[in-house]
Amino acid sequence: MTFPVVGMVGGGQLARMTHEAGIPLGIKFKLLSDTPQDSAAQVVSEVVIGDYRDLDTLRAFARGCDVITFDHEHVPTEHLRALEADGIPVRPGPDALVHAQDKGVMRAKLDAIGAPCPRHRIVSDPEDVVRFAQEISGGGAQPLGEWPGDGSGGFPVVLKTVRGGYDGKGVWVVRSSKEAAEPFCAGVPVLAEEKVDFARELAANIVRSPHGQAVAYPVVESIQVDGVCDTVIAPAPDLDPELAGQAQELALRIGKELGVVGHLAVELFETADGRILVNELAMRPHNSGHWTQDGAITSQFANHVRAVLDLPLGDPRPRARWTVMANVLGGDYPDMYHAYLHCMARDPQLKIHMYGKDVKPGRKVGHVNTYGDDLADVRERAAHAAGYLRGTITE
Repeated sequence: MTFPVVGMVGGGQLARMTHEAGIPLGIKFKLLSDTPQDSAAQVVSEVVIGDYRDLDTLRAFARGCDVITFDHEHVPTEHLRALEADGIPVRPGPDALVHAQDKGVMRAKLDAIGAPCPRHRIVSDPEDVVRFAQEISGGGAQPLGEWPGDGSGGFPVVLKTVRGGYDGKGVWVVRSSKEAAEPFCAGVPVLAEEKVDFARELAANIVRSPHGQAVAYPVVESIQVDGVCDTVIAPAPDLDPELAGQAQELALRIGKELGVVGHLAVELFETADGRILVNELAMRPHNSGHWTQDGAITSQFANHVRAVLDLPLGDPRPRARWTVMANVLGGDYPDMYHAYLHCMARDPQLKIHMYGKDVKPGRKVGHVNTYGDDLADVRERAAHAAGYLRGTITE
């Protein structure tokens, strides 16, 4: 028997780290990448350069693969159906993945299964955004020109393009019909959501296999800066155990109802009155799960590989009381390798994960993981290392 070949569509850092997790198992990877310089293309031995939006390219790539999985959610749904019709296992499949591709489809399905969400609906133009703001404020219909756009009357409202957004892109917080014009310029449907007055953001990560086995990681706190994940704390500090259990159960139920195979991240809002609301879904390894590389018995990447191959899943429990992940963003200091001298000498337990990307301001180029029994110490170590690598801390 030969070891199976996993076909990974997308050559970013998630593919790179998933490939790394498959190496100890002898799993072979085949990569469909946009360019030879992509993060995973630098380390995977069999790389096909091509456009994932082209069906012929996808079909040619899939030949010789035992299963197809993804670094991102952007492959056209109809192409995935064509691969399945060709007899190629696609995990997650198109019927599941569409809920991470299309926010309108996602919200409709979550409503149907009774998952708690912010109030929302598809809007057609800026004036419809004002009507949505009226609806959620309970103020009733009023002349649109007289409706306040100063933060009252249902504003501010969150607008999202239904497809293609990530890391704060394709998301706007608007306070009037005038501000609401930009999202409609792309010519794609726009989803309006109430702006939730949340206490913090959480994430519940689960992994599910084709035969229905599922595991749930501890619920984490995700701290965003300018719409980009900055820090993840595992487990979420001071989270009520009952609420944590509800979040895990909700993520497991969503995974089952949607037929997810592989890793599922359910991004959540924790409200001031102790409720949870679903913000976003991601059906692939996720930034909120990077801490598992060094902080869990089995990482999200290793369990994603196991799941898509329908192998028994690994133990998701944490190795330490606290693990903190801090993203390393590019800045004005490109010589990150030289910074290893300081970071490793200062903290011998520090774990650094770099993605092989050129350093550009604001670009995710890596992350660090720290762990231990003292949360304040673990957070400080992660923040210091990420800041020193970026160049914002110099001593």
